Amino acid sequence: MPDLITDHDELLDLAEEPSAEELQDQVQRAQSELIELKRRQDQIEKEKQRLEELSRRQEDLERGRIEMVDKLTRSLLLVQRETEESQRRLEQLHNIQDAFAEHLKELEQIDCKSWGGKELARELTRATGIVDEAKATYARTQAKIAPIEEGEVLEETYGDNFGLKGQGFLYWLQCGAAFTLPLLALGLLAICVWIWHILTIAPR
Repeated sequence: MPDLITDHDELLDLAEEPSAEELQDQVQRAQSELIELKRRQDQIEKEKQRLEELSRRQEDLERGRIEMVDKLTRSLLLVQRETEESQRRLEQLHNIQDAFAEHLKELEQIDCKSWGGKELARELTRATGIVDEAKATYARTQAKIAPIEEGEVLEETYGDNFGLKGQGFLYWLQCGAAFTLPLLALGLLAICVWIWHILTIAPR
């Protein structure tokens, strides 16, 4: 009885062992599955790279957006302040222009030759007031028209550019010595020549 069971198991093992064709089919299927897995792996890798590139571009976009929002916001505030200042400056200049035109008109209307003897004092007082008012307006608006005085411009031009601003006594003493040294040398040379000439022509 045990021999029959053993023979039956051996027959079953022989029946379950695949043939060469089946093995070949299994090998081909395994290779196909490997190829498909490799293809899917390549696709997954490409998709990963694409997503990483999109993420990087998105980060760059957000960083650039935040940077430009900050710069434009600060620049916009600066431009607004400059615009308001320019408008205020323009309005101020318009007012000065109107005032100058009015004063100029009043000054041009003054005609001293047409004043008679009785109205001379009154017209003279009125004209003097017009001139004084024009002078006051002119002096008051000069700082707004030209903040830098002519003297300051000249000092900047001829002082700073030539390096003469703020020099001390020692500096000017050295400059004076340098300027007069050639004259001293010529003077000494002339004295030596004169003494030599006297000695050579003196009677022996």
